[in-house]
Amino acid sequence: MTIEVAQKLIDEWINTTGVRYFNELTNTALLMEEVGEVARIMARKYGEQSYKKSDEDINLGDEMADVLFVLMCLANQCDINLQEALIKNLEKKTNRDGTRHLNNPKLK
Repeated sequence: MTIEVAQKLIDEWINTTGVRYFNELTNTALLMEEVGEVARIMARKYGEQSYKKSDEDINLGDEMADVLFVLMCLANQCDINLQEALIKNLEKKTNRDGTRHLNNPKLK
């Protein structure tokens, strides 16, 4: 599935099952909430934070999908094609950082 197709599927879902989009400010707050849930899992799985009983059944992939879902909702609301934006962003990073990281001794 392409990013463009995913944005269209989400738009269809929102307009049928979800009734309508939450406003942009609400979706921004929801995005931060979902990113926080990913951070919580990362801190426990890969960091030094201890798991709680309520953390045992949390699925990292599902939480990342929640982040992607809300991000795509915001992109739809702001009329942004994320597939095109990502391609342009990678081009920008390649032009800007093409050799910068090769010379970083911390990455060797």
